[in-house]
Amino acid sequence: QVQLVESGGGLVQAGDSLRLSCAASEGFNAYHMGWFRQAPGKERSFVAAINCVDGNTFYADSVKGRFTISRDSAGNTLYLELNSLKSEDTAVYYCAAQVIYVSTAYSQKDEYDTWGQGTQVTVSP
Repeated sequence: QVQLVESGGGLVQAGDSLRLSCAASEGFNAYHMGWFRQAPGKERSFVAAINCVDGNTFYADSVKGRFTISRDSAGNTLYLELNSLKSEDTAVYYCAAQVIYVSTAYSQKDEYDTWGQGTQVTVSP
């Protein structure tokens, strides 16, 4: 079973940028891949997704225009570029993939069957 490993998190100041990566342990096919985040005391929420078939991207309103999701040409690494970071972006960021599931509900965490362990992003005011 494919495993996903996130990296690139850290402590930054408001206004800074980060690039998160999500590397797969082996080649695989997925329908959607996405990024979710979970702040302390809150539920895991949708950040961004990419359709691995047609390349369409989708974003939560709170990050639209600041974050960019992309994949490498081989399709085994997912990225999330975070710009103009705000303190409210502080959370553990998880990557996810629809490896078994084929669902158009790209923003619903229950529609993803494969998850990474998460990487912490902390933004100081």
